Amino acid sequence: MKLAIGSDHVGLELKPTIIDYLKELGHQVEDFGPTTNQRTDYPKYGKKVAEAVAAGDYDGGILICGTGVGISISANKVKGIRAVVCSEPYSAKLSKEHNNTNILAFGSRVIGSELAKMIVKEWLEASFEGGRHANRIKMIDQI
Repeated sequence: MKLAIGSDHVGLELKPTIIDYLKELGHQVEDFGPTTNQRTDYPKYGKKVAEAVAAGDYDGGILICGTGVGISISANKVKGIRAVVCSEPYSAKLSKEHNNTNILAFGSRVIGSELAKMIVKEWLEASFEGGRHANRIKMIDQI
């Protein structure tokens, strides 16, 4: 898969670990920033990654901030994005299977690197089930 990743300054420490892990799994990754730990605003990076995913340039995205909440809210403002913030693998898996999420977010102040890897792996390996869930996605898109 071709994946976009972004963070704010708080998520910067965890981001290289996730990039390396994604590459180990055989994925192509583009880092949308930031590249320094200078204080920055998460909406900028949530928007950049979300726009790239919504445009179809990437198969999905991963966003990291302190909690994952703010950056996921920012991403969800972009039409066509279904970003989910997860702190455990089960919700990540079901978010893809039932909600066809295209961006995964988590918080570097909430989870550690090994749990983050488990969450990413479950999300990447899951597939949208369609069926009864497809109609619900259409309903979400109409909101």
